[in-house]
Amino acid sequence: MAGLRLEGLRKSFGANEILKGVDLALADGEMLVIVGASGCGKSTLLRLVAGLESPTAGRILIDDQDVTGRDPSARDIAMVFQNYALYPHMSVFDNMAYGLKIRGLPKSEIRAKVDAASSLLGLDALLDRKPRQLSGGQRQRVAMGRAIVRDPKLFLFDEPLSNLDAKLRVQMRGEIRRLQRRLRVTSLYVTHDQVEAMTLGDRLLVMHQGVPVQLATPTEVFERPADTYVAGFIGSPAMNLLPGILGRNGTVVAVEGTEIPLGNRRFARPDGHPVTLGIRPEHVALDPAGTSWPVEVVELLGSEMLVHAGRADGASLTLRLPNGAALSDTVRVSFPAGQLHLFDRATGLRLEAVA
Repeated sequence: MAGLRLEGLRKSFGANEILKGVDLALADGEMLVIVGASGCGKSTLLRLVAGLESPTAGRILIDDQDVTGRDPSARDIAMVFQNYALYPHMSVFDNMAYGLKIRGLPKSEIRAKVDAASSLLGLDALLDRKPRQLSGGQRQRVAMGRAIVRDPKLFLFDEPLSNLDAKLRVQMRGEIRRLQRRLRVTSLYVTHDQVEAMTLGDRLLVMHQGVPVQLATPTEVFERPADTYVAGFIGSPAMNLLPGILGRNGTVVAVEGTEIPLGNRRFARPDGHPVTLGIRPEHVALDPAGTSWPVEVVELLGSEMLVHAGRADGASLTLRLPNGAALSDTVRVSFPAGQLHLFDRATGLRLEAVA
């Protein structure tokens, strides 16, 4: 096993700076998921680690060895792509064995490694088939098997599940996580799918416009987003974000003229300071004495429903409620103090309570 360290990593294509300085350290056996919207730089970061692109600045260290200038073949990594990248004319066995043959390993050792990986992945009955005879999930297993037999120091996953249907994605997601935990190979996993990110990673790196904006466990990213971008990106549906004004020595926030108590918390900002109030849809409470919001759309999702409400001034609010909750043309809601998040409206950064 090996750790990974990135130091001041930058990448520009001409005048366009894609990565604007990434510092990162992965422990042996850790799985880090890099998540963000399209164009945030996550795939570029993976390609730099793989050696498929050269950084404009910074260093890449694997197992404390500087590999920044090394060829991909000299980095002892294995990469799993979203399009499988299998040789169509080769059998499953030959696809998995190809890299080992190139390295000149004895046939007996190649057979042993492929047999072990195929048993682990449930491919024993498929070793003589060609890729065209396999389902999408089977092809992805072959791609993972090809990576496993190399016994690399580092696994790199580039959105490997994006070409699969919803049911297969759920199945393969679980398989990838079980394999990674069993093999304990340090892994970088790139995705735009936040469900994959939350379920697969020991830690998440949330990227935005080429900059890491939060590096933490999935639980911490969800419960304590670092800024309004993370708050709006992680969680489905997204966190409600409403403009507000602090008042009463930082103990209430006024939203649309309604004062919302902040419980036993106080925020060290002057009265009148502009903030953004955040609350997740599942935490918005129905309250007959609460503020009225006109209902615009109701989405039924089996055991629950999403209620989208809005006002004429453009403010919007989403609630996650049990299916069958009594509704009319409007909903009256309140915001429990313990579930509120506060962000500075100018910078977007999370505000921490002082008491």
